[in-house]
Amino acid sequence: MTSPYGPGLRHSHAEDVYAFLIGCSLIVMGLMCLHKAGLVTGGVAGIALLLSYLVPLTPGNLFTLINIPFLLFAIRAMGPQFALKTTIASFGITAFASVLPSVMNLSYVEPLFAALFGGTVIGMGILSLARHQAGVGGTGVMTLWLQKSRGINAGRVQIMIDAAIVATSAFFLPWEKALLSALSALAMSSVLMVFHRPGRYIGH
Repeated sequence: MTSPYGPGLRHSHAEDVYAFLIGCSLIVMGLMCLHKAGLVTGGVAGIALLLSYLVPLTPGNLFTLINIPFLLFAIRAMGPQFALKTTIASFGITAFASVLPSVMNLSYVEPLFAALFGGTVIGMGILSLARHQAGVGGTGVMTLWLQKSRGINAGRVQIMIDAAIVATSAFFLPWEKALLSALSALAMSSVLMVFHRPGRYIGH
């Protein structure tokens, strides 16, 4: 099967599993940093974080619930293999979100560091999944589909979506946290914009 991101050798199942473990753990670690600092970010992660401040559900559980319609879209738009891997990644993130707090406790995270570090590691986690033909669901499915079908850079599209999410958060968060949330979303999307370009990665 030819990779939508360029020709190359197929990744083994072991490599896929390893990439999923890395990607899911990085995403959850970034979410923990942002949640502790009271920030949001872009994409479905940002939506889940924002809602977690408004309803009595954890970001991990909200992440899965929000993802359901996007996962259904992924089956039609990106194919069953991508949809299956994205579903596994989505539930993997939920599983890591329930396990990591029991092995790693964050008592304090400086908000500026949380914005930069949290956004960056979430972006690296998404990148790890994307290079193995998977996404985290949510808006990531839309951006990867646009890149695959239209050649539109995923990072640039994600920045526009993230801007709308962060703008919405300004109605619920203090202005300084809304600004830091924008910085976090920029850090996350910049990882995809710089490192997830067609032709740069030959495996799949």
